[in-house]
Amino acid sequence: MGASQAAVAIATPTPLPAGDSGIPMGLIELELSLDGFSGNNDDFTSFVRTVADNAGGELLFALPASDLIEDCRSIAVLRLGDTGGGASILFACLDEQGAAVRIEHPSDGTRDLERFAESFVGVLERI
Repeated sequence: MGASQAAVAIATPTPLPAGDSGIPMGLIELELSLDGFSGNNDDFTSFVRTVADNAGGELLFALPASDLIEDCRSIAVLRLGDTGGGASILFACLDEQGAAVRIEHPSDGTRDLERFAESFVGVLERI
């Protein structure tokens, strides 16, 4: 008796429309990794540096939040590259309790900090 053979269709993902790259994988990896923060204020910068490096990004600098972002004690400014060769400036924020880290994208209230970070990158690239 011969074994029957069935045709197996292999599903292939539908490509995204041109110009719609979705959420970059590095950003997803970064956010998921930051959820694992279990340190304190002293561990924040080194933790964010490690997570950013692992996600293909880099820590530019860290500073006290000084009420720049709501419910944020410290800000780590990150640069995360994308597949198109560009890079985004992001802010990793340690909450006021020092217990959780979240990602904030630049907004109207942080536009000056974003521009400073971009200038900082420009200086580093010239060195």
